[in-house]
Amino acid sequence: MATHDFALSFDTVAAQYAAARPGYPPALFNAVEELTGRPFPGARTLDIGAGTGIATRLLRDRGARVTAVEPGPGMAAQLRQSLPDVPLVRADGNALPFAAATADLITYAQSWHWTDQARSVPEALRVLRPGGALAVWWNVPDPDTEWTAAQEARLARALPGYHGHSLTDEAVAIIKRHAPTSLDPVFRRLHWTRRIPLDTHLAHLGSRSYFAVLGKSAAAPVLAAERAELLTLFPDGIVEEAYALDLTVARTSH
Repeated sequence: MATHDFALSFDTVAAQYAAARPGYPPALFNAVEELTGRPFPGARTLDIGAGTGIATRLLRDRGARVTAVEPGPGMAAQLRQSLPDVPLVRADGNALPFAAATADLITYAQSWHWTDQARSVPEALRVLRPGGALAVWWNVPDPDTEWTAAQEARLARALPGYHGHSLTDEAVAIIKRHAPTSLDPVFRRLHWTRRIPLDTHLAHLGSRSYFAVLGKSAAAPVLAAERAELLTLFPDGIVEEAYALDLTVARTSH
């Protein structure tokens, strides 16, 4: 299945995605401000691949003048329902429908790997103003947490072609490959956790693209096996999810 098909698979689980996916801790947005050298209040921001608006809402709450950009109709409908006052554009990062040098910040939260970076990096640089910044980030299961690493290994055995780490370790090299040599991307890894009911954790797993393309009937036995396994670790039914939050920021020159 093509990358485009995996990306649009989220439309089939849009409500589940909105309800179960994790957000982002304040430390992420503090780091973005530090690395971009610009505070959020008043910054014209394009949140690309905005999905159901998880990051869009947090960017808005930090004072950014944010426009959500989302290609999927189901995800866009969820975003419009939860954030009716945020401008929404149906597009993707490979061809941004914005004039050159008009954005202070372009963000990709859990979405940059669904683009063709040979196109999306130059597009971001075209739309960014001098001194603007591209920020891409992902929550990934923390590989330093034993139970999380074991779960990822089980899922890889159960789901052919499954992987959970996107382009987190490659973003700096990819941006350099498709950007002027003067650009110097910076990588930072943060760690955070959240405590949620087991059902929410399983719904989160089920909202991943590999489960979405499987369909509910094929995904059900894998999720049932995870429920049984996790109840031995979290018998009270509350799971402490552990995340590595990988952030790459590239600033344009003035």
